[in-house]
Amino acid sequence: MSILAEMSGMADAFRRTLLTTLLPQDCLLCASPSGNTLLCTACANELPRLPQSVCPRCALPSPQGETCGRCLRHPPHFDRLIACYPYSFPVDRLIQRLKYGHQLALATWFGQQLAASCATLTCDRIVPMPLHPTRMAERGFNQASEIGRALAQARAQTIDNRSCERVRPTTPQEGLTLRERRRNLKNAFACNADLSGQHVLLVDDVVTTGASASECARTLRLHGATQVTVATVARTLLG
Repeated sequence: MSILAEMSGMADAFRRTLLTTLLPQDCLLCASPSGNTLLCTACANELPRLPQSVCPRCALPSPQGETCGRCLRHPPHFDRLIACYPYSFPVDRLIQRLKYGHQLALATWFGQQLAASCATLTCDRIVPMPLHPTRMAERGFNQASEIGRALAQARAQTIDNRSCERVRPTTPQEGLTLRERRRNLKNAFACNADLSGQHVLLVDDVVTTGASASECARTLRLHGATQVTVATVARTLLG
């Protein structure tokens, strides 16, 4: 580690200590003192967890942890999906507070949780799921990019916000069948980078059916990516 990097790390640690001392905060879920973290230890430990046995491809429940029938019939274009939590209470409320309440500090916390879940994974590039410019203008930020930035920082990597973009607006996915979602997303993404031989880590906040992630992964593969892993904060457990 260089002297400058070491000094920067020491400065960051000092700022965190100072903020903890001067600006202690309350847990977002139970309002108990939580120091310099958004959730107290008790609430963080009680967040819902994914089942122990999940499909290695899509992270949906699988009796023996084998590849599920859905992935065997219609393999997604990504190789693996890593999720921290199921999309259920109270994780869903925290994600909504990030997306619609503009509580961007949650993006940092989510990114740190993803970094822990991806600790053993190596990748060449971290790409956030892109938003169409119209949606970006409405929301003011891309939650996947904010989460991905914190994830990249924890991994000592940089996030790539430029290589992949959403070039076609799509109708809301809610209420559509998987086939309709795939049709709705066809050619919605574009890539302007040469990803030849690279392992791309595609970051998102929530994966529902996986249609968006799969279509984006397809685009990345068309530009040379040999492996695409999806890292998401939450995974909807489909019935």
